[in-house]
Amino acid sequence: MNQAIHFKTSMFDVSKERENPINPIYGLSLLKWLREELKGNLEITEPDAEDWGWYCELSYDGNNYLIGSCAYFEEGDDPNQELEWVFQVDKHRSFKEKLFGKNKMSASDGCFLFFKELFEKNPSFKEVQVA
Repeated sequence: MNQAIHFKTSMFDVSKERENPINPIYGLSLLKWLREELKGNLEITEPDAEDWGWYCELSYDGNNYLIGSCAYFEEGDDPNQELEWVFQVDKHRSFKEKLFGKNKMSASDGCFLFFKELFEKNPSFKEVQVA
């Protein structure tokens, strides 16, 4: 089960993102920013499209994760206004871990807390909440 962080920001102009070829959902700019912001600290894969938004993969503290983002933006909305965002963290687990209920994703997971704190510390991200 993934964990999600909701927040608002006007930091990104999603109208300039490349089109998601699967579903017209925005969110690429946050993942690109994270890749650049964390360069040298975390190796994050190039963002790719998914039907619910955009995703990347990374390793953190010996575990593999998928991170994803989407922004609530529709044609006609002002891209300079604060947009609502959802950022997801999902932990990959082996079949054995799933079978025995081990290494589950939770709100206290180190990778999840890392991103939550990153957003909370940056004044450009407002109303950061775990959902």
